[in-house]
Order: sequence, then structure tokens, then C-alpha cells
Amino acid sequence: MSSRRTRSRAGQPPISRITDQQLADLAAQLWQLLPENHRNRLPNTVSASEVLQETCNYISSLRREVDDLSERLLRLLSTMDGDSDEAAIIRRFLERD
Repeated sequence: MSSRRTRSRAGQPPISRITDQQLADLAAQLWQLLPENHRNRLPNTVSASEVLQETCNYISSLRREVDDLSERLLRLLSTMDGDSDEAAIIRRFLERD
């Protein structure tokens, strides 16, 4: 696989480029981080763009799940005594970023 060239921009240091093999290795490592149900093919048959797309899909599903759980916690909190220890724990949890 060919190496991509490094170009200089006026007054800035050259941009470091990675080789196609390095990109493939990084994509394989990323693929291994996805849970099994998001890996429907073997890593050597999946392109880097497919790995990135599946990773983005997975992150989006995690965001939806977090939003859903936050909503459920807020609904639970609204049914609890606001001064209870349990309500305080939920509020502290929801305040975290």
C-alpha cells in the first residue's frame, strides 16, 4: 500500500499522513471495540468507511439510549418525594455530564 505524502501549508508544520495499512489497522481496532451485535461481518471484509459508519450508528444508538434513560429518570423523579434520599441521588446523577 502506498504512503500518503506530507504537504506543507504556508507558515504551518507539515500534516502527518498515515498509510493505508495504518488506516486498516486502526479500523480493525475500532471494529473490535464495537459490541458483537454491531459486528455482523468479519473485520477483514469490512472497509474503513463501513467501520466508521457502524461506529457512528452505535454512538447514535447510545445517545438515544442515554436520552431515553434520562427521560425515564426525570419521570421517576417527578413521582417521588422531592426531599427523599432517593430523589437527591437521582438529581445528583442527572447533574453529571
